[in-house]
Amino acid sequence: MAAPYRIAEAAALLGVSDDTVRRWIDSGRLPASRDGAGPAVVDGADLARVATELHEPPAPGTTRSSSARNRLTGIVTRVVRDTVMAQVEIQAGPFRVVSLMSREAADELGLEVGARAVATVKATQVSVDVP
Repeated sequence: MAAPYRIAEAAALLGVSDDTVRRWIDSGRLPASRDGAGPAVVDGADLARVATELHEPPAPGTTRSSSARNRLTGIVTRVVRDTVMAQVEIQAGPFRVVSLMSREAADELGLEVGARAVATVKATQVSVDVP
């Protein structure tokens, strides 16, 4: 299991309530597991799949009721590596953020599908931090 998330963490990353995540688990939309009597956890790869299905990108020029400012916490939904560079996609609520970085940086950060990440946006460059 890659990067397990508790229900509250999954809800925060997807921008929905804890109850919504529980309903998705109950309906089978989002698989979850339990380790004995512990709390239910969701696999990061499954959470990334739901994140990509959940939010359509906003129409160009559409404003939201809240500002994302410059730090977008989300979940890695795709990583494409070649010998020198990596393309990392993050779903942060309704926003899809794509960052190009060195493969070395992506490897050092441990960026894989399902990992939590923070995209920091400055002008035309996007940096990725791991919380």
